Amino acid sequence: MTIPRILEVRQGLLKKNDAIAATLRTQYQTAGTFVVNLVSSPGTGKTLFLERTLAALRDRGYRPAALVGDLETDNDALRLARSGAPVRQINTHGICHLEADMIERHLVGWNLTDFDFLFIENVGNLVCTSSYDLGEHLRVVLLAVTEGEDKPLKYPTLFNTADVGLITKADLAAVCEFDPLIAERNIHAVRPGLPLLTVSAKTGLGMAAWFDFLVAHRHQHNTARSEGCRESRVHCQP
Repeated sequence: MTIPRILEVRQGLLKKNDAIAATLRTQYQTAGTFVVNLVSSPGTGKTLFLERTLAALRDRGYRPAALVGDLETDNDALRLARSGAPVRQINTHGICHLEADMIERHLVGWNLTDFDFLFIENVGNLVCTSSYDLGEHLRVVLLAVTEGEDKPLKYPTLFNTADVGLITKADLAAVCEFDPLIAERNIHAVRPGLPLLTVSAKTGLGMAAWFDFLVAHRHQHNTARSEGCRESRVHCQP
């Protein structure tokens, strides 16, 4: 009798989360803010990678912002603030993922029309983060060369729900005896056709391609959004 009850509670939580995520997605759409959710295990270099991304986008004339999820401390938010972009920390206090209502609460006081990009650095976790929609336009899964090539096979759901995969810390590949071809094969075994980029935030390898990828996807999204506004005669922010 307890198993159906557990399932009902989980379904109820996800249904509530999805409803809030849908509201957030509408807000992002109206404001013209392109939202990126970064998911991975701990230790993939998300924070340095995001710091470099925020700074580069600012240098290109864009207005990025970031929400950072961690169980405790504001260490990552302080690091990201060095980029000059607006940053807010979300402490989950033991919860192993971010949920849509956390995003909603921490956006209070921000005007989304001030941001071209909003990045969400999710809590380091390869399981729970795959279940929670945050209203994002792009879900990015990071796999560090230090984790080994078989991580996608062990945690297929997260890779299967991603829109793009990044192989990070590429400067350490030789030291870790990491085989990128095996990793690519394993990723595509669980998510055929997933776009992949290889990057190193430390050396800059592949980062320009990542920035171009972001800008192109924001442009594609805004083009589709503008066409939708014209067709429905709905006013959208420029």
